[in-house]
Amino acid sequence: MIEMLLLASTIVSSGGKLMSGIASKNAAQLNAFNIETEKAAGEAEALQRHNDRLDLYRSNLSANIASFAAQGRDVGADRSVSAFLQRQQDIATDDTTRSDFMGMMEARKRASQAAAVRAEGRAAMTSAVIEAFTTMAGGLHEYNQVKLPSAPQQSGSVTSSIRPVSRGQSQPSRSLYNTANDFLYPRG
Repeated sequence: MIEMLLLASTIVSSGGKLMSGIASKNAAQLNAFNIETEKAAGEAEALQRHNDRLDLYRSNLSANIASFAAQGRDVGADRSVSAFLQRQQDIATDDTTRSDFMGMMEARKRASQAAAVRAEGRAAMTSAVIEAFTTMAGGLHEYNQVKLPSAPQQSGSVTSSIRPVSRGQSQPSRSLYNTANDFLYPRG
């Protein structure tokens, strides 16, 4: 009875460790998915910042051209107007380049985080499998120790009976199996 309880507790313990590993791996997968979702949202936000900055540039360009034209300046021929407009274009290009770079770096950071979280989940699963295996092996060893106790070692020859035989009496013929049974399970 105790042997079965020992075996059952070993199986339950090993199963619990496996379930813990599976849960850790699934949690890591979910966290990685959430990080990748944040990555996609960040990329969309970076693209929106890029587009907003270009829209602002185009709006300012139109307003500046209208302002210069209202002042009577020839936008195509006036070099100072062309230099001003070129400078505004350079600023807008720098702003969008910087914003795109920051968005790209943030996306790479999140991709690395997701990969690290997945690796942690795989490591937790591997660790749980190893723990479950060692628990099972240890439990089986204990089960065998309880179920099959080691027999005491005898030195010398094996006799068929533990009782002394008197000199004139012949020893009954017994098999080695019967001798072992008598030794392991003595009668009264």
